[in-house]
Amino acid sequence: MTRTRRRRRLGVVLAVVAATVLAGSGCSVIQVTGPYTVNDNQGGGDPLNKPFQRMIAIAPQPGWGPEDTIRGLQAAMAAYADDPSVLAGYLTPEARAKWTAAGPVTVIQDAYEVAVPPPRESETTVKVSLKGHYVALINEDDSYKPTAGPWERPFELVKMPEGYRVSNLPQGLLLTESDVARAYRPTNLYYVNRSTQDRLVVDRVRLRLKTTETFAQTVLERLLQPPTEALRGAVTSSFPAGTKIESIRSGEDRVIISLSGPLSSLDLTATTTLTGQIRNSLSTNEIAKGRTIEIVVDGETYTTDRPDSDDRWLDDDVGDSAYYVSKGAVHYLTKEGRGGAVAGAAGEQRDGYDHFAVSAGPNPLIAARTSTGISVAGIAPEGVWQEVIRGDDLTPPTWNRDGSLWTYDGKNGVLLKYDPSRNRVEPVEVPEELDKLDVNQFRIARDGVRVAVTTGEETVQIGALTGEGAGTKLGNLQFLTTTDTGNEIRDIAWRDDEHLLVLVEGTAGQTLNEINVGDGETTGVPLKDRLQSVAAFKDQVLAEVATDNGNKLMVLNQDQQTWTAKIDSDAGTPLFPLG
Repeated sequence: MTRTRRRRRLGVVLAVVAATVLAGSGCSVIQVTGPYTVNDNQGGGDPLNKPFQRMIAIAPQPGWGPEDTIRGLQAAMAAYADDPSVLAGYLTPEARAKWTAAGPVTVIQDAYEVAVPPPRESETTVKVSLKGHYVALINEDDSYKPTAGPWERPFELVKMPEGYRVSNLPQGLLLTESDVARAYRPTNLYYVNRSTQDRLVVDRVRLRLKTTETFAQTVLERLLQPPTEALRGAVTSSFPAGTKIESIRSGEDRVIISLSGPLSSLDLTATTTLTGQIRNSLSTNEIAKGRTIEIVVDGETYTTDRPDSDDRWLDDDVGDSAYYVSKGAVHYLTKEGRGGAVAGAAGEQRDGYDHFAVSAGPNPLIAARTSTGISVAGIAPEGVWQEVIRGDDLTPPTWNRDGSLWTYDGKNGVLLKYDPSRNRVEPVEVPEELDKLDVNQFRIARDGVRVAVTTGEETVQIGALTGEGAGTKLGNLQFLTTTDTGNEIRDIAWRDDEHLLVLVEGTAGQTLNEINVGDGETTGVPLKDRLQSVAAFKDQVLAEVATDNGNKLMVLNQDQQTWTAKIDSDAGTPLFPLG
């Protein structure tokens, strides 16, 4: 078969239709002969929905060869969630009885190859191979995990009177990048910080759009379930077990969410938290944004949340004051640039103190690493340095939003937590594998839950502080990024609860990447100068640059592409509270 004939034939293996879910009325379908791109802004006026393209696959045809059959099978996998019956037609009865769609969804690049051996006369069984490149896995908890490298999967087909059928199909669905872009949406869900109960924590997932319900319903149904594995044990929810979503309706200026279950309007804290989870999970996904949300429980109004209501759950009340280090002394950074030294010992020039960190709150503390341990000083005239953790192989200090100070003792393989209110240091349980790794940096995000850990010179892992009180421990470690051999991760900094800046230095120069820790989405930040360190807080990114006249401080401009000098000389390590 020529390549031209194959391409023409495969044009009818599947059809793509545009489907906009209409609450209570199924979907509107426009059948086309090829891909049909729908602008995501064309929502049909319904604030609860996101338009999408629905894949419609067709059954295998008697005249198809092995390659056409495998490509048709893959199209049937893309359509499986909407219509599982088509895929079954590609399998032999034995394969159909064994196969299940359960398990992670494998995502590969669009351009894949079906390798078919030369045909042999009277041969009824054909072994083919589908080759491509990994993109990601979508796990059963809806987490999206990027991966890379070549990918290959063998298939066995049997020639039957009605055409080729697959006799051995590995478990799980196989989708292409385009399949995922068409049918899934990156979605932020919000749970509650288990330890402090004062902050919502974002959990990023990939949710499949459905023809049977609005996207708002899909989001809230998933919100009723446990978080992804990355946050298990670290967050909780205000929805009691047994809560059900009965309906979601939209009016001219409001969204009405009807729930049932053991919800009590007498618990004001739980009511406020539940509203915060709902509003932020809907609004940050551009659903019901700027609209009043009315929650009804068992037919009666439970609470009403207006868009101008005070929502403290995502406020960064840690403060956005910026600092920098000059000749061993910590200084304030002003809008104009250079500021004065902070009050107390932390503002005095001295040698032997480095890797400073600032706590949150109206009366912040400064921590610094020395040759013998970690010392702390208050920003006040009477503030003096006091060594609170001893050790000669400690990671740079990091503050948690609850006021505790943390560091990893590499010499003894133990994570240490210092509580200033009790002037006490306690060990914190860590995964066994961490004891075998060279931990260089340990940074707690401003949500008080997520933790970034650099191991060796080339790897960043993301974990979470699980449990609470004396039962707090570090868990859920997962790889975030690994550099090429010979490169070094020079610095990391939390920009916000979702994004980590990673500064990598190699023989070819430096790269600064902003990585979404929820799904690995990476954006490069252009560099002109060689950076020594970085610090960030939301839209503010500061960097230290070495010059012949001493270090200078640079600021990333709003275009996220260019840098401007903030202080031209004698300005070292930039600092923000926490992160």
